[in-house]
Amino acid sequence: MEYFPIPVAKLIEEFSKLPGVGKKTAQRLAFHVLDMENEEANSLANSIISAKKNIRYCSVCSNLTDRDPCIICSSKKRNREVICVIEDPRDMVAMERTKEFNGLYHVLHGSISPMEGIGPEDIKIKELLQRIQHDTVEEVILATNSTIEGEATAMYISKLLKPMGIKVTRIAYGLPVGGDLEYADEVTLSKALEGRREI
Repeated sequence: MEYFPIPVAKLIEEFSKLPGVGKKTAQRLAFHVLDMENEEANSLANSIISAKKNIRYCSVCSNLTDRDPCIICSSKKRNREVICVIEDPRDMVAMERTKEFNGLYHVLHGSISPMEGIGPEDIKIKELLQRIQHDTVEEVILATNSTIEGEATAMYISKLLKPMGIKVTRIAYGLPVGGDLEYADEVTLSKALEGRREI
């Protein structure tokens, strides 16, 4: 970094703070930005500033949005009796791509992880409970990741919701479409067996 002019070194340093970006990639990104036309560089900078300034959490589902409530929560076409609980806004995009789910979402912004000091109060569980008390929700689908933290979060939420008389379901995990049994690990196979359904 000492070989670069201070503004370039600072740019490299900022890029290297991004997740998954090492020093070499940060240098490539910095030099790519320097090679851009002024108009392109300004557009990139303005996009970052605009996103930081205009994006906030939806007051209903806690998803990222530029208007409140978000497009999904304000849609009259969505089934308001079903809420799919997810860990991250990117999970919602994945669910929407399937075109199979027509309910509402609730974004937790993480999962319970005692090892990392993340408890139930550090994610959006309280907001989910408040929401369920005020809305006519019949089913909550727990679509947290199939990690230890995701499973613990799903179990915790399930225990809170069961006494409320709400149907609580968990998305099935298992073999990917087109996958071979011989290459699947034991955990994936056991999840596939657990999630089996009648045909």
